[in-house]
Amino acid sequence: MLGHSVTILLIEDNIAEARLLQEYLQQAESKQFSLVHVKRLGDALNALRHNNYDVILLDLTLPDSQGLSSLSLLIEQSPSIPIVVLTNTNDEDLAIEAVRQGAQDYLVKRQVNVHVLVRALCYAIERKQTLESLRILNKSLENRVEESTAELVKAQEINQFKSDFVSMFSHDIRNPLNTILLAAGLLQDNEEKLSQEKKHSHFQMIRSAIKNMAQLLDEVSFIGKADAGRLQCDLVAVDLEAFCRQLVEESQLVIKDKQIKVIFNFPQPLEPILLDESLFRHILANLLGNAIKYSHPGGQVKLELFNQEKTVTLKIQDSGIGISIEDQKQLFQPFHRGDNVGGISGTGLGLAIVKKCVDAHEGEIFVDSEVGVGTTVTVIFPKI
Repeated sequence: MLGHSVTILLIEDNIAEARLLQEYLQQAESKQFSLVHVKRLGDALNALRHNNYDVILLDLTLPDSQGLSSLSLLIEQSPSIPIVVLTNTNDEDLAIEAVRQGAQDYLVKRQVNVHVLVRALCYAIERKQTLESLRILNKSLENRVEESTAELVKAQEINQFKSDFVSMFSHDIRNPLNTILLAAGLLQDNEEKLSQEKKHSHFQMIRSAIKNMAQLLDEVSFIGKADAGRLQCDLVAVDLEAFCRQLVEESQLVIKDKQIKVIFNFPQPLEPILLDESLFRHILANLLGNAIKYSHPGGQVKLELFNQEKTVTLKIQDSGIGISIEDQKQLFQPFHRGDNVGGISGTGLGLAIVKKCVDAHEGEIFVDSEVGVGTTVTVIFPKI
């Protein structure tokens, strides 16, 4: 909410109308308003160059400007200042078009009172601030995308891979960006018509889309660090059996939602082995997540650990959609996804991350899969 006095630039050639609006603002109890009145668009543009304003009240009929040309010039000079259009009764269609072109609201002069005027000004400022915050966020995300992209492709010598990466990344990040823009547009254009429940739903959509973009950026950053040789492996003693059970427990919501049965097979007792706990979590979380995600509802996932003299083997088996022989050739390439995944969501980065983490442990990973039958992923860790 606004917590300071509100400075208004009123562009109105009718002195009587201007005085009436000033009287309304003086009557407002909840806010303190300061109004600067000019009669011409040229004077308004000059005032904007030398002073700061919180909101503009614009009459669309001025001596030196007519209709929407005033609006476009004001937006061009001061894009961050919200504009509320003032219109006569018979100009309402023009005012609606002004809102489509960037004005935050419009007021029909004969219908204005203290409450309507104050509410329109405050809502216009708040809406503009929300949109400005989203614009800054989008710009920040674009910068992070550029940084992550540069970090990833720096270590690559193949121009084709760079081209494919940029294309696929742009595609994957466009969906959440479009969700943000759509939800923000609905909130802006239909705020007074939307119920609180609908508003909450739109804000939830925005938050979820931002979370998805952040996750994608984190995954790309991880790949970039690995390719740049900056992936550290800090070894600690890890109880693999306890770790596996804990991660399955953390995945119970999605497991129950898909009615997946998880089977453990730990035939031999395991002593803790030296692993990087964070990297191992990436390995297990991605492999277990894929096994659940690509399994059919009511399917089965088997998680096994085998203790050998010099190695420990982790095996995760599912009875899901499987991977074709052709797709298996590119399985660990960033952004590669099988032709048969259909509408199942994913970034195509999970297995690439797993491969980097396994390599950091000087381990090995093997995939055995058949379309329509299922997939078994085997990871072998050396005992250090």
